[in-house]
Amino acid sequence: MADYNRYGHGYGAGGGYGNAPPPSAPPAPTSAPPPSSSYGYGAGGGGYPSAYPPPPPPHQGFGFGYGPAPVAFPPGTHPDVERAFRAADRDCSGAIDEHELQGALSTAYHRFSIRTVRLLMFLFNGPASSAPSRMGPAQFVSLWNCLGQWRGIFDRYDRDRSGKIDSRELTEALRSIGYAVPPSVIELLIANYNNGVPSHGALDFDNFVECGMIVKGLTEKFKEKDTRYTGSATLSYDGFLSMVIPFIVP
Repeated sequence: MADYNRYGHGYGAGGGYGNAPPPSAPPAPTSAPPPSSSYGYGAGGGGYPSAYPPPPPPHQGFGFGYGPAPVAFPPGTHPDVERAFRAADRDCSGAIDEHELQGALSTAYHRFSIRTVRLLMFLFNGPASSAPSRMGPAQFVSLWNCLGQWRGIFDRYDRDRSGKIDSRELTEALRSIGYAVPPSVIELLIANYNNGVPSHGALDFDNFVECGMIVKGLTEKFKEKDTRYTGSATLSYDGFLSMVIPFIVP
């Protein structure tokens, strides 16, 4: 069972959007919606709330896998995360493919869709990865820790404990981390995971993570063009396609 919430914070290094580091955890939720610009990226805020567990105590040395390929984990990796990676790495190659990652992230109660898994594989490996279809231990640890943060946000705004996030809860969840997404876009996001129906739909955890990663990633990409934070930017056609397509065709 994948219990992401217990493994604390983690950012890692390498991969990510273009030449940037891999996707970090979302900004910490605040008790009140943070101030935002005209299109919703706010100041974020320092420090994670007490609802998130502290990082685990350092694990001495590096963990090493079994079989022909030694596996080196980042210092401080929780032993349970090491075990999750090794269990997924069935051929003992030192890296896992999308189906092995899907198995590692899924639980007895919810299975990650392969669509979400492919997006996560792309985001945490980065387009410049020498093996974009496989994930190593460092990227896996970074992903696992990031999912712990998203899990905390999901549980915080799934107030009816339905195991799903509806449009109102999604709006509040995204606003809490600094993204004031307009209702029309919320409807599009919900419809994207509900056979085109914008209302009366809701997102499972993996769909919520995918939505959050897309909103966060595209906002960060847009901010690179909107250096004055005016809410508008000029993009070439090629630049627009290069920015959007990786998020919709993982």
